[in-house]
Amino acid sequence: MQRSCDDPLAYLLTWTTYGTWLPGDERGWTKRNRGPQPPDREKERAARTLLKEPTCRLGHLERRLVEEVIRRHCEWRRWSLLAVNCRSNHVHVVVSATEPPHVVREQFKAACTRRLKVDPNAAKHARWWTQGGSGRYLNDEDSLEAAVLYVRDAQ
Repeated sequence: MQRSCDDPLAYLLTWTTYGTWLPGDERGWTKRNRGPQPPDREKERAARTLLKEPTCRLGHLERRLVEEVIRRHCEWRRWSLLAVNCRSNHVHVVVSATEPPHVVREQFKAACTRRLKVDPNAAKHARWWTQGGSGRYLNDEDSLEAAVLYVRDAQ
């Protein structure tokens, strides 16, 4: 049964750490309301000059901390966490929640930032994350299973 975006099974949320995936990036990049864009070295160079601080790469401790904060936030909000994987430069989460994906993603980012800022072993950054991120609706069992497998096994 196909569900509408108003009634998804879950979301695949993705966001990157500050400065690690800029507009023009050689891996390609996504422009809001325009979709995937090709690499553009000049655009990337211009974006890099606008950074307010060095890029943020998460170490092992910080990655585990981010995953734990997301687990606890899901428990507190009574959301169903299906998969989470924090890498050095991005985070993937598959979650079932009643709020829209951008709200869930921003809550995760805020909770993780609060925790990282007070952890004595975490690096010190004013900015941990890029603005926004991706929130894909998973409307059927096949897309849900594929997202969970991707987050869990393909990173």
